[in-house]
Amino acid sequence: MTERVLVTSALVRRRDTDASLGIAIALMIAFFAVAPFFVYPIFLMKALCFALFACAFNLLIGYVGLASFGHALFFGWASYFTAYAAKSWGWPPEAAIILGMIGAAVLGAIAGALAIRRQGIYFAMITLALAQMMYFFALEAKFTGGEDGIQGVPRGRLFGVFDLSHEMTMYAFVAVVVVAGILFIYRVVNSPFGEVLKAIRENEQRCVSLGFRTERYKLLAFILSATLSGLAGSMKALVFQLASLTDVHWTMSGDVLLMTLLGGLGTMLGPVVGAFVVVGMQNYLAPFGQWVLVIQGAIFVVCVLSFRRGIVGELAHLFRVRL
Repeated sequence: MTERVLVTSALVRRRDTDASLGIAIALMIAFFAVAPFFVYPIFLMKALCFALFACAFNLLIGYVGLASFGHALFFGWASYFTAYAAKSWGWPPEAAIILGMIGAAVLGAIAGALAIRRQGIYFAMITLALAQMMYFFALEAKFTGGEDGIQGVPRGRLFGVFDLSHEMTMYAFVAVVVVAGILFIYRVVNSPFGEVLKAIRENEQRCVSLGFRTERYKLLAFILSATLSGLAGSMKALVFQLASLTDVHWTMSGDVLLMTLLGGLGTMLGPVVGAFVVVGMQNYLAPFGQWVLVIQGAIFVVCVLSFRRGIVGELAHLFRVRL
């Protein structure tokens, strides 16, 4: 009888938190729908691309417990693949984006197979080393354009119908893809596969003792995270019509880590909020020049001390809901 009561109460709590998350996602979609009428669309598209990048990164660090310091590898190289295919080969945007995702997935499989053999700081250092190696390759390779990058990337027509050169059309496409990506991550996290990932995060040795081949789960999660990061990088290349070294530099990996921590590690919507906050600071604090880094650092210190669970994490803890 007691077990039945516990199961029932757990189901009720799960239903309540799912309802809260559903309301939060609905509000997020409503915000995305009205925002371009009040805010510069390019800024919104940049924030959306980084929001998806942060959510993909959060899938790995927040739900598996693997801290990658080299996710710029997948984000940046996917932008190169997409930009080159769209400009040099004349591919339509959907095909160029798929190529970027496939390229990121392949790089994720290679990097993941090497990195997941280690844990903790060793895992982080391997991912950073691989990312830096590919950064210097991008600097020297001819097809990447070196320090100039790939400029003038055509946006093209989506499915041969929708002209992405119009900002509102491009914004609608980016917003739909980002929302779909977030919902996909939500489905993965709340599937049996996702439950195993969370179990690995809490106690990997216990999962091994139960018969789970944890390395396979971690590798698949790594590839999924890399692929979604590649999707974000591919869209950014089309939004700005540019693929540059900035996207593969190690500081990009640092930025996405800050976005995730600031918004809320292990929360579904935290990385989205963190991405908008960081991109907003980069945009609106730009007039301060070099002092912008000092101001950002001070803001991050205050946020970390005041919101140890992140902005969304603290709100979720306050209202006892899952966001």
